[in-house]
Amino acid sequence: MSWILQAISDELQGQEVEVKQDMLVGRHQDCDLVLQSSAISRRHAAFSVRDEQLWLTDLNSSNGTFVNDARIAQETLLTQGDIVQFANLKFALLAENADLVLDENLELSKTAGQTAADNHAQKMNEQGMPSLTERSAETAVNHEGMPQHVAVPKPAPIPEGVDPHAKAEPTPVPVEQPVSRVEQEVEQQKNVSVGLMTIIVIIILAVLAFVFFK
Repeated sequence: MSWILQAISDELQGQEVEVKQDMLVGRHQDCDLVLQSSAISRRHAAFSVRDEQLWLTDLNSSNGTFVNDARIAQETLLTQGDIVQFANLKFALLAENADLVLDENLELSKTAGQTAADNHAQKMNEQGMPSLTERSAETAVNHEGMPQHVAVPKPAPIPEGVDPHAKAEPTPVPVEQPVSRVEQEVEQQKNVSVGLMTIIVIIILAVLAFVFFK
């Protein structure tokens, strides 16, 4: 089994490293995984593969090794989805064949479910409809197998004073009569006349007041 380290830090965004055996991580060129950063120690950490499990050990680095944001001081077992960090560089740990195993398990589950459904349908087809003797003896049936003497629920009682045969009277809908243009003109002329008379009366009152109080 092998694993994939997928870089998630801005400096190494998108880069992937395969881990399938013991690996030394550090800044020195002799390391299996060389990380060019001043925060990384020359020999920073080490991966160990034992019994198809991946372990990580910090090698007394200056800025530490972290698993899921927790600094480790001893050998730590890693699992898929862990966030591994060397100083300021972060990686996501993925199992290389995790998607394949998931797809195989899903396909097996679908196959088993389909097989069970097919067996159930086949069993029902073989049994067919139950005979008259297999049905409940408490329910009487005719020669065609239809139930007889089945109680029908009674309808709710009709309130007193309500005639169920009475027809509902239609509700009259008021119709607004359109106003003709002639009526509009007459109304407008009336309004003009009233306004003119009002002005004349005001003028007369003003003249009278001027005469009496002069």
